[in-house]
Amino acid sequence: MGVDCEKSAARVAGPASSSRMKMWVVKATTSILLWTCVVQLTTLGEVWGPRVLKGWPACFSQESAALDLKLPTAGAVPARVLPPKRVYKNNGYLMVSCNGGLNQMRSAICDMVAIARYLNVTLIVPELDKTSFWADPSEFKDIFDVDHFVTSLRDEVRILKELPPRLKKRVEMGRVYSMAPISWSNISYYHNQILPLIQKFKVVHLNRTDARLANNGLPLEIQRLRCRVNYSGLRFTPQIEDLGRKVINLLRQNGFFLVLHLRYEMDMLAFSGCTQGCNSDEVEELTRMRYAYPWWKEKIINSDLKRKDGLCPLTPEETALTLKALAIDSNIQIYIAAGEIYGGERRMAPLAASFPKLVRKETLLNPSDLRYFQNHSSQMAALDYLVSLESDIFVPTYDGNMAKVVEGHRRYLGFKKTILLERRQLVDLIDKYTSGHLSWDQFSSAVKEVHADLMGNPAKRMVILDRPKEEDYFYANPHECLQLDETVSRV
Repeated sequence: MGVDCEKSAARVAGPASSSRMKMWVVKATTSILLWTCVVQLTTLGEVWGPRVLKGWPACFSQESAALDLKLPTAGAVPARVLPPKRVYKNNGYLMVSCNGGLNQMRSAICDMVAIARYLNVTLIVPELDKTSFWADPSEFKDIFDVDHFVTSLRDEVRILKELPPRLKKRVEMGRVYSMAPISWSNISYYHNQILPLIQKFKVVHLNRTDARLANNGLPLEIQRLRCRVNYSGLRFTPQIEDLGRKVINLLRQNGFFLVLHLRYEMDMLAFSGCTQGCNSDEVEELTRMRYAYPWWKEKIINSDLKRKDGLCPLTPEETALTLKALAIDSNIQIYIAAGEIYGGERRMAPLAASFPKLVRKETLLNPSDLRYFQNHSSQMAALDYLVSLESDIFVPTYDGNMAKVVEGHRRYLGFKKTILLERRQLVDLIDKYTSGHLSWDQFSSAVKEVHADLMGNPAKRMVILDRPKEEDYFYANPHECLQLDETVSRV
């Protein structure tokens, strides 16, 4: 009887145990699925939730959204809030190929953004010059933070990294309208001449961008947008900014520093025809180089006459005399923001004798730090740009593109001291001093007097009607974007 009861209980327990096992499996499976859903929803909520709650359109990658919206931790930089997109009817697409060195391209990019905004078109991320003298293969994304460029300006203009597929294929087949806009044009030229072409062809490619927008006579909102792009929208890549910060910190460890933009490189001398202090072999080499490049139009140049007109960069020897005459402390650190100086140590010797604390990025950094920057002149120039902005004094020896753009940026940062050398008067004074017609005290006093009001002080641009090349460059003094006293006059 007892055995039968046990068997009967076993028969009853068997099905019940099996049912409980099935129920446990179902519960476990359901729990796993629920937890998977919770994790997925949490992840999506972290990425998209704040954007939806704040009313932002979800149009960027999860990676960039997470980067923008990551909550700040203790000591972390606050999250960057994206501006709302500007909604407008797109009139077409504008492609641009910049020409020149880094700073010529930088100002051109600012112009092209302003033009695209005014024409209500979509701008494709600009292509950088790879065929000029410097032959730098860098793409836009290798120098500038392209994601920041696109997103930080989206409340003004739509910027894409590339054309939509159908239009991209058409361009790759060579079916695109390409042209060079007229230099120094006002905005009505782009509205009346360029916009109809964009509307007709859907895509227009501007194959030259240097100085294609006027300095003056533009609406205030366009001038301020040029500034916004230059001082906020164009940010160097983290790799460049980190290395620039490292150079600045190394300099700051030893106190004040002056940045000398010593534009005495081979290309500058060949292009300008300035051969002061060069020997006969060097003069011949520079002349051959000038004739080798067809886009350097001027071939026969009188170097002495050009120098007397103030159109030549100061030589290292002239620079040393000028800095001493301006009473620059001989113990100050001087960072040379330039490429390879033509003539090397022989030409640099007088400057080094007067100011022994000369440094360059190549002497401050380890070779490994610059490994990825070698043969990329624009990336090297970007490092010099960052150091120039942070210097206590900035002195350019020639008013080229870097000198002008840095001058304007330093004005924007609070009118930081920038000594703008008056070369025409300087070379006259230097010649009088070296020939014995002026004593040192007379020479120094005269140099100081000439430059008393040339320190980057607040001033309005000088406007010369119908002669834009001779008037003040917008990016050297964007006074529309600066806090100027009403009493400030034109320079």
